[in-house]
Amino acid sequence: MSTELTTSPRKFVAKKALFSFLGRVFRIYGPEGTLRYYIKRKAFRLKDELNVYTDESQSTVALVIKARSVFDFGATFDVREPGASEPIGSCRRQGLKSILRDEWTLMGPGDVVIGKMQEDSMLMAMLRRFFAHSLFPQTFGVYDGTEKKGMIAQRFNPFQLAFDVDCSQASGLDPRLIIAGTILLLSVEGRQE
Repeated sequence: MSTELTTSPRKFVAKKALFSFLGRVFRIYGPEGTLRYYIKRKAFRLKDELNVYTDESQSTVALVIKARSVFDFGATFDVREPGASEPIGSCRRQGLKSILRDEWTLMGPGDVVIGKMQEDSMLMAMLRRFFAHSLFPQTFGVYDGTEKKGMIAQRFNPFQLAFDVDCSQASGLDPRLIIAGTILLLSVEGRQE
């Protein structure tokens, strides 16, 4: 298990780059404001796979997030360390539920449900879908089991998608799943903008 990832901050800022050529770029900054992880999502990939690098040189992969199937409305993404045969957990988008209000299930090894990320309220979710998405920033509650223990809050900025993450109370969730879940919000939910 990567010591750096297991000691990753549970408070961080995740941002989608304003401009990137042939793909999307995401950065995760620690609470002190320094770059902790760099992600480049390649364009025109049939099956999503995201490598989480330790820096912009892309020389060291810290985490791999990979979709289980090509076409899946309720997509499941396995999260693993590079070279590992078994995932440390998974994030599953609740396809039909997410039409009205975005929800992701967080699963440990063997697909055991251990938590979820759920959009704040049905009313706000509907306003986002029928009006300008950027006027109503998303907020997700992070649940450790059935208790709300954290928050992923989108910054009000019509030009750049960014989330402030505070899951410092979610001690029952592997920090790697919180990082992966936030990256998926930037990547998958960010397409709705």
